[in-house]
Amino acid sequence: MSDESLRAWLVATVAGYLELRTSQVGTGVTLRSLGLDSVHAMALCVDIEDRWGVLVEPTLAWDFPTIDAIVTHLAPQIDRP
Repeated sequence: MSDESLRAWLVATVAGYLELRTSQVGTGVTLRSLGLDSVHAMALCVDIEDRWGVLVEPTLAWDFPTIDAIVTHLAPQIDRP
């Protein structure tokens, strides 16, 4: 797993939740400013756990408010081949 694959997955996932094009999801923009709410934030935590096998706190999207911040936080925790 590379940081870029995690970043691309997060962009696609957030875009899907918010019904945006991936090009509309900036990785340095706060998720809240894109329209991510608490329901989406909880879904993101569940999806991260399912896809990447990493248990995350429900406050992930608020503690790490951008995709770049989430990648920096999660990448060291994900097994790399």
